[in-house]
Amino acid sequence: MLRIINAALNNELFFAIANHTLTVVEADASYTKPFDTEAIMITPGQTYTVILNTNQHTHDSNGLFLMAARPYLTSVFPFDNSTTIGFLKYKGTMDEHMVLPKPSNLVLPHHHPRMEDHAYATQFVRKLRSLGTARYPCVVPKTIDKRVVIAISLNLQDCPANKTCKGYNGKRFAASMNNQSFVRPMTSILEWHYKNFSSMQYSIDFPLQPPSVFDYTGVDPLTHNLNPNFGTKLFVVEYGTQLEIVLQDTSFLNIENHPIHVHGHNFFIVGRGFGNFNVQKDTVGYNLVDPPERNIVGVPMGGWAAIRINANNPGVWFIHCHLEEHTSWGLASGFIVKDGSEPYQRLTTPPDDLPRC
Repeated sequence: MLRIINAALNNELFFAIANHTLTVVEADASYTKPFDTEAIMITPGQTYTVILNTNQHTHDSNGLFLMAARPYLTSVFPFDNSTTIGFLKYKGTMDEHMVLPKPSNLVLPHHHPRMEDHAYATQFVRKLRSLGTARYPCVVPKTIDKRVVIAISLNLQDCPANKTCKGYNGKRFAASMNNQSFVRPMTSILEWHYKNFSSMQYSIDFPLQPPSVFDYTGVDPLTHNLNPNFGTKLFVVEYGTQLEIVLQDTSFLNIENHPIHVHGHNFFIVGRGFGNFNVQKDTVGYNLVDPPERNIVGVPMGGWAAIRINANNPGVWFIHCHLEEHTSWGLASGFIVKDGSEPYQRLTTPPDDLPRC
């Protein structure tokens, strides 16, 4: 059994082991229906547990197999075009002190997907299903109390005076959710929320729909651009809200696969698709039986993903792209889950030694 974690900052990765099939049994610490695959696609922050059957040794084999991870490429921006490798060695099949092959002599696994194999990435994530047994039930919300639609955008801003910017046409790169580019406040939002302080550092008026309706995935990447507003905006839900968030990619600058992480909650990926989300048509195809349970969802390039959350963890929770570069540009937001009526449904008292804000 192998536990695979993508600890990269900005690279989604294809991972494979030469001559071996991987059986996926867990994703983001939640059991999945087992399925076999020749490779996995894993975004930054995601985890998988796979079962590996070491049954490939033959009389003419040295028992040494290449493991490789290389980027899954959906971006036009510069990236680390390198492949990291390791070796799987069957115990007792060769000299313990054998010299490993030189990098120039290595051949990647023949079933390792190409860097731009979007079809493989799509096929892989579609296989993920919750276990959905009596012992490990799938508690996906069948109905919702609130739907939030978030347009994910990369943006360009005019370069500030007397500054040098390295973005396209000498502009500054930015990123946004519903045209709000997140600015990290100097104060702790959680502490201010707990103490019911008023603050000029953040507000709770994050737009629950994109400010403009347009062909999100069809506009020209370079001639169309929404200049985002900068600030710290969140939205608020009551304790126990059955919340749906639809994450919509846009083609500003580039359509791209965005791994979106929601803090404080697991969620269920009830739908994914390409093009623009249509609430009348796309909700009909939702999987409300055994959708995968995760805490990071890869929003497909030029497409959308719908997640459902049982908002039963009071507090302040960050939502952000797990491509670190995009988060630094402002591709983030957050939400507050209010306290419930019962003691166990409320924020706990901070420790006495909590540093002053």
